[in-house]
Amino acid sequence: MSKDNFINYVEFKAPDLEAIKSFYSRCFGWTFIDYGPEYVAFSNSGLEGGFEKSNEKIVNGALVVLYHSKLEAIKNIVVGANGTISKDIFSFPGGRRFHFLDPAGNELAIWSEN
Repeated sequence: MSKDNFINYVEFKAPDLEAIKSFYSRCFGWTFIDYGPEYVAFSNSGLEGGFEKSNEKIVNGALVVLYHSKLEAIKNIVVGANGTISKDIFSFPGGRRFHFLDPAGNELAIWSEN
């Protein structure tokens, strides 16, 4: 069960999802579930995560994703603590999430299945 305010997921970018799946499965035994041509989730890694297909230059290689059951409430708390919303709430298969920048400029995300 997911817990509010805990790191729940980590997300990376990759230009070639088939190559990245091959690498991590061969090196570390990770398993994968495809969610269309643009996203693949991984497991058997110690922490659940995924790779988003992207041709952008990778600057910050990981997106740390926290969980919170009350997405709008935690968004208001983040904004009230001087966090900056970098991607407003959006839906994806399995839930909804938003991205924010902390005061140092680190981008994180928070998701909920509701």
